[in-house]
Amino acid sequence: MSVPDLRDVFLCHAWDDRKGAAQELHDLLESLNVSVWFSEKDVALGTSLLREIDKGLAKSRVGIVLVTPALLSRVRGEGIADKELSALLARDLLVPIVHDTTYDALREVSPLLGSRSGLSTAEDTMANIAAKLAELVAP
Repeated sequence: MSVPDLRDVFLCHAWDDRKGAAQELHDLLESLNVSVWFSEKDVALGTSLLREIDKGLAKSRVGIVLVTPALLSRVRGEGIADKELSALLARDLLVPIVHDTTYDALREVSPLLGSRSGLSTAEDTMANIAAKLAELVAP
């Protein structure tokens, strides 16, 4: 069965990061011809955010979690990012991108996500990280 509007990646991020790091990663991925489900452009005004996220998760091949201090606090507070993360953790392909924080801080909040191999902006530029993700989803 083919899923209409299938995306290469679902970008999970904290609301606070939507104009900063999440937007940067989204733009870099799109410039590399990676199709990204990104709430900033995929959730229409007046629609249910959780329902649209649910549909986005169903239509995406790979989950990416942009792990920032804001995301860690949102997950602790059991907000929408926490619900996204719960759904994403059930997937085979889930890549944490650690930005302005550490894997240790991530493991304190989500040992399951912290156990996944991922990438860190402390070790690589956002552009290089986007290129590695593009390679991952290339046909």
